Amino acid sequence: MQDHLSTEGKTRIVQELVPGKQITIAHLIANPDRGLYEKLGLDPRVDYAKSAIGVLTISPAETAVIAADIAVKAAGVELGFVDRFSGTLLITGTVSETEASLKAVLEYTSEKMGFAVCDMTKT
Repeated sequence: MQDHLSTEGKTRIVQELVPGKQITIAHLIANPDRGLYEKLGLDPRVDYAKSAIGVLTISPAETAVIAADIAVKAAGVELGFVDRFSGTLLITGTVSETEASLKAVLEYTSEKMGFAVCDMTKT
């Protein structure tokens, strides 16, 4: 939520996060460029023709830990990054493994945890 407050000709923007039980980004990047792997600090020794990156943004942020566990158990993906403070999760694997893991996280959090989840998108 943003609120614009005006004081003596200056605008102050107040932003606040109201954490809910939700997944706001669930995206699969199929066959990403090697440079993207490197910029994200992911293992650059992958076969790029068969690779994918899965991106999730989750609130409350600590749920990223649970999502990481679900993702690695659902398919042969590897964890690229997990941040329990921002709710960001990056996973890597083949396109089919990454897609299966993202679907498993969305299904579990929606059905078992009562989360509002977005649709998975792909590029």
